[in-house]
Amino acid sequence: MPADPTRREALTGALSGIGADALIVTHLPNIRWLTGFTGSAGIVVLTGNRLALVTDFRYAVQAPQEVGPTVEVVVDRSNVWERVQRLVSGLGVVAFESHVMTVREADRLAGLLKGAALQPTVDLIEQYRQVKNAAEVDAIRAAGALAHAALAEVLPTIRAGEREIDVAARLEAALRVRGSEWHPFQTIVASGPRSALPHARTSERVIGQDELLLIDFGAQVDGYCADITRTMVIGRADQQQRVIHALVQEAQLRARANVRAGMTGREADALARDVIAARGYGDAFGHSLGHGLGLEVHEAPRLAATVEALLPVGAVVTIEPGIYLPGWGGVRLEDDVWLAPDGPVLLTDGHTDLLELDN
Repeated sequence: MPADPTRREALTGALSGIGADALIVTHLPNIRWLTGFTGSAGIVVLTGNRLALVTDFRYAVQAPQEVGPTVEVVVDRSNVWERVQRLVSGLGVVAFESHVMTVREADRLAGLLKGAALQPTVDLIEQYRQVKNAAEVDAIRAAGALAHAALAEVLPTIRAGEREIDVAARLEAALRVRGSEWHPFQTIVASGPRSALPHARTSERVIGQDELLLIDFGAQVDGYCADITRTMVIGRADQQQRVIHALVQEAQLRARANVRAGMTGREADALARDVIAARGYGDAFGHSLGHGLGLEVHEAPRLAATVEALLPVGAVVTIEPGIYLPGWGGVRLEDDVWLAPDGPVLLTDGHTDLLELDN
C-alpha cells in the first residue's frame, strides 16, 4: 500500500504537540505503515515539510516503486545514519522511537546529533495504527480467508501416528501456495498434553489417537496478519473433551458477539472470562482474551483484565479464550473481529464447532 498522506499529517500534528521538529522512525512496521516501504532496512525522517525514507543500494529500485510520489527516497551507498544526520541538521528537537531503538543505536544517534535535543517517544505511531481503514480491514479479511482455505486442505490429511511438525509443514506449505507473504509467527501444532501449553513450540511428538490437537496459525496479505486457532480431536472425543471445548466455545461466542469499541480492555476480557470462571475454570484461563492485529500479529489494543484503556472504533482484535489443564490438554478458539462503529464484524470464518478427525 503506497503512503497515505493523512498519516503524515496526523503525525506532523502530534510532533507539534510534543514540541519536536522531527521524528526518526526505525521500527519497520511503522515505516511500512507510514510510507508503504516493505524492505528490511530503512530509516524514515519526518519533519514539518518533508517525509524521507533513507535506505541503501539494495532497495534503490524497489523503494520508489512502493512508496509513491509523496515520499522522498534517499539511497545512501556508504552510511545511512550519517545521511539521517544531514536531513535533521540544524533542527532543535528530534524525536525518536525509544521503545524500539537499541541502546547502541540511541548512543549513535546522540553522537551524530550533537547540538540537538533528543525527545524519546513511546508508541507515537502505534496509537494511530490501532484504527484500520477499509483497505487494511480487507487485507486482514483476505488473510483470514486464505488461512481457512489452507486449513481446510490440511485437515483431511491429519492422522494419528504422525508428528506435530509434519502437520505444521503441510499447513505452512498450503499457506504459501495460496499467497501468504509469510507466517506472522511460528505455527503452533500441539497434541495431547502439550495442548495445555498456550504457546507450545511445534515438536516431533507423535499425535495419538483420540487426543486433542490445537493448531494456532496465521497468514499475511499486503503485510496484514490474520491469527486463528482451532482445537479438534484426532478420532473420537470423550466427555471431558466435549465439555471443555463447549465451554470455551460458549465464552468465545459471547465475547466476539458483544465486544464493542468504547469498552475498556478489562470489560472486553470479562465477556469471556466470566463464563469460564463461573464454571470453575477461571484459574485455567491464564492469558488475556485478545490483542490488536495489523501489520504485527501482536499490537495495540489489548483485551486484558489489567487494561482500563478504551478500545477504539476501527481496531481489529483477536478473541481467543482458552482452558489449559496440565497433564490433560488444552482448548483455545480464536477468531479476528473488526470493531466497526455499529458493532463487531467477524473477519474470520467463525466455525468453531468441535471437529473429530477420523481420517
